[in-house]
Amino acid sequence: MLQKTARTRYTGPIEKGEVHPHALVDQGFASDEALAALLDRYPADLFDINLYDYDDDGQARLRTGARGRLSGADLLDAIKQGRLWVNLRSVERGWPELWQAAMAEFDTVQASYPGLKAIRRAGQLILSSPKARVPYHFDAAGVMLFHMRGRKRVFVYPGDELHLPEVAMEQVVARQTTEEVPYARSFESDAQVVDLEPGQALTWPFYAPHRVENLDRFCVSLSVEFQTWPTRLRNGALYTHAVARARGLRPVSTDRVGLPGLAVRWAAAQVLRKLKVMPDRIASFEREFEPAVGAVDGAGRINSES
Repeated sequence: MLQKTARTRYTGPIEKGEVHPHALVDQGFASDEALAALLDRYPADLFDINLYDYDDDGQARLRTGARGRLSGADLLDAIKQGRLWVNLRSVERGWPELWQAAMAEFDTVQASYPGLKAIRRAGQLILSSPKARVPYHFDAAGVMLFHMRGRKRVFVYPGDELHLPEVAMEQVVARQTTEEVPYARSFESDAQVVDLEPGQALTWPFYAPHRVENLDRFCVSLSVEFQTWPTRLRNGALYTHAVARARGLRPVSTDRVGLPGLAVRWAAAQVLRKLKVMPDRIASFEREFEPAVGAVDGAGRINSES
């Protein structure tokens, strides 16, 4: 097992997965009534509906779904019965009452890490089936996961080159692929395993790869992704390096680039993004199903009447 100081190659005050208490559960945000009403009014373009299939080696294939025409209550039932992982993006706009309450909890947790200062925050509410699993991936941001219902097991891995190749990070930051990165079962001996109960929030090191398993219960969590100036600069450098690599160049690892070099690459990324030199391949993913009550895995056919 790696020492905790070696769990990530990236600087930051969060050195390992740590659990903190929060008070969102008692405010009723995870009740069936509140969730069904939310699903009825939430904008369809802010839904990410995912279904992961796994082979014997733990490698995942992603299928994506469309919101469909179910009522909020029926959609909630479909999630509870299947293997669906539903993200409601932009909670800060879609459910401002939850967001305001969560930000008070976020500030409390942030204060426990001297030097941590989030400059941008965004939230997604995660509704996931009892047997849902999310494969090995990383987030190009800091994450604070507020768990509100069910039981969830999170596996957090070191963020070194073995467990998280920088070439793969570039592709994710440049939106050439989804957040999943190369995985091997041998990584399991290096994982920190955390079981989350309602009323607990989990933090982990910036960029640390992780995967998630629900423990046979319908789960509700709020994931707050946040950027700091160091993560913004590194993300910009990763994007610029992705563009350079696509043109046959071989940029050095961002680990070997000092702060001025990261800042220059971040500035370059702002220009490159505006010029759209790399098309967004994620936006064009074909939707394969709509949620359906009683269907296998909760996934029906597109435009199904059932």
